[in-house]
Amino acid sequence: MSLLDLYIGRTIVHQALVVMAVLVGLFSLVIFIDQIADIGSGDYGVLRAFAFVGLSVPRIVYEVFPMATLLGAILGLSSMARDSELIVIRASGVSVARITLSALKFGAFFVLVAILIGELVSPYSETLAQQIKAKALHRNIDQATSFGLWFRDGDTYVNVNEVMPNLSLRGIKIFQFAGHDRLHSLVDAEVANFVGGAWEMRDGKTTTIDAEGFVQMTEFVRQAWQTSVTQEMMKMFAVQPAQLSMTQLRRYIDHLERNHQDTRATELAYWGKWMLPISTAVMVVLAIPFVLGSIRAGTMGRNLFLGSLMGLSFFFFSQVFGYAVLVYGVPPLLGATLPSVIFLGIAMMMYRRVL
Repeated sequence: MSLLDLYIGRTIVHQALVVMAVLVGLFSLVIFIDQIADIGSGDYGVLRAFAFVGLSVPRIVYEVFPMATLLGAILGLSSMARDSELIVIRASGVSVARITLSALKFGAFFVLVAILIGELVSPYSETLAQQIKAKALHRNIDQATSFGLWFRDGDTYVNVNEVMPNLSLRGIKIFQFAGHDRLHSLVDAEVANFVGGAWEMRDGKTTTIDAEGFVQMTEFVRQAWQTSVTQEMMKMFAVQPAQLSMTQLRRYIDHLERNHQDTRATELAYWGKWMLPISTAVMVVLAIPFVLGSIRAGTMGRNLFLGSLMGLSFFFFSQVFGYAVLVYGVPPLLGATLPSVIFLGIAMMMYRRVL
């Protein structure tokens, strides 16, 4: 790696870290404001809200990475242009492609860091954040075991193996006690759906044990489940794509398909992780013509503003396509790749103006 690569890379890294800190601070503030409505419910206080926000930081870093890379590259190269360093570099015979390659080398370093955060740190911290909030809001529900959810509902204890994306429940076991020391009945159902404001269990059996210890078993196709547990409460325990690594996402997609569940949100997250290196490289490439074009035209301030607007546009455009996947049935692979393809086309058109 040459001195030119090190100098350009160091400048971009410094500015990208500054931008990342600002963006993380802004998005963390938005998340904290969103938590205010829940503060005071159950055991969820200000300290737990701060813990939730802090544990959400790795996910924020991962999500804003391409935008921070673009803005960092624009600011870093612009500082070099302001001090006439880029003019000297170009006058020395260094091509635009060579400058771009130097920037991409450190972009690759950033991508490696982002992948490590997205695969190792973010899934763990996001899961922990959700568990802290859910346990604080619903004190009778415990997810701290490998056997699903456990909660008490009056005289019964309930175990739910899994909360599916459509908020149906799978693997429900309801233990009803007579007093404190005798099991009266056990209901074991395959699935429960929220229908007409109430839970309906399907494909299960009820085992009743009388005072003398005699056992009677009956099977049912459908049976109402009277409980204080709402669908909104269960929503907090559904698996979120941000909680999973790429390998876990692939396995979870297969699991959802076997259970005839909607996999679009999970597939979007999966392909989005694959696209992170490409989207980061696109943002670096996009920064070069913005800065070099401003040197020629003398409109650096305007182009810096447009470059920042472009980074924000990429972030929100990606979010909009995510909603399009869920609402309008756009293929998840297309929803994940199209924003990068569009912005790469914009970058290539701008490149032609500075070559």
